[in-house]
Amino acid sequence: MTRVLSGIQPTGDIHLGNYLGALRQWALDQHEHDSFYCAVDLHAITVQQNPEELRAKTLETMATLVAVGLDPEVCTLFVQSHVPYHTELSWLLECTVSFGELRRMTQFKDKSMKQGDSGQEHVSAGLFTYPALMAADILIYDADRVPVGDDQRQHLELTRDVAERFNSRYGETFVLPSAAIPKIAARVMDLQEPTNKMSKSAESALGAVGIFEDVESIAKKFKRAVTDSSNEVRFDFESKPGVSNLLSILGAATDRDPELLAEDYAQYGALKADTADAVISVLEPVQLRRSELLADPAELDRIIARGAEKAGEVAAVTVSRAKEAMGFLSPS
Repeated sequence: MTRVLSGIQPTGDIHLGNYLGALRQWALDQHEHDSFYCAVDLHAITVQQNPEELRAKTLETMATLVAVGLDPEVCTLFVQSHVPYHTELSWLLECTVSFGELRRMTQFKDKSMKQGDSGQEHVSAGLFTYPALMAADILIYDADRVPVGDDQRQHLELTRDVAERFNSRYGETFVLPSAAIPKIAARVMDLQEPTNKMSKSAESALGAVGIFEDVESIAKKFKRAVTDSSNEVRFDFESKPGVSNLLSILGAATDRDPELLAEDYAQYGALKADTADAVISVLEPVQLRRSELLADPAELDRIIARGAEKAGEVAAVTVSRAKEAMGFLSPS
């Protein structure tokens, strides 16, 4: 069975784009592949985090992953830092990747520049080296497929380069992963700036829909969604991005073709109302399930502990294999 790995940072609020564009696909993939999913809390600390907030967000993220349909009995669901082999393999890979390769990573350039522009003098070295940790996250589980967006594709290419170099130097040790193209690729854009992807850091709070927002707030945001002045409902992202965004979201929420949905509407008001209703209908069970999990910390702790145990059993084998290949002395 093909093995899939993906992770999500336990920071900010998970929004509709995260759910329709990624998390829903994870829930489907777990039944077709040997799936590993994690809250990547070690990646989160490349920028300074409030300790209590990080702990709370990590718990909320794990509860969210279960709530959206990930079954801990079917997939391996864990917190990254609970499997210490990640950081051990990361160091081995840091000593395999070159300084020049890390320096060429566009995310480091973009994020470090943003920190500088915001007046932060401290730019973490972890921000520079974390592609090695990401490579460890993937290679440690012999992942064949990794769902990635365009912003992470460069890191996956680096992971493949590092794995090939390691295998060439020390013998066949790592599986070379490939990028996974989701079967359902919902294109969720900002409701106020429909030419931009929906984002946690949107300039306007009205542009992004959090999956745990109250229904009144969700309905209000769709009612105020930007469209255009022609009042023609047509699926065409180039000339009608706002309308097409609504149709895309409605299509994803109802499992219908956005182009065919357009034929059902003559006015924007009805489209906005139906899209809001469909989204609320999809999100309400998720909201209820997460509330139940957060109200039962013992069950959530059990899920997290079991996931770390399952992941650790696989990771330990890979790290032992890599250390032996590099010539480390095995413990007695």
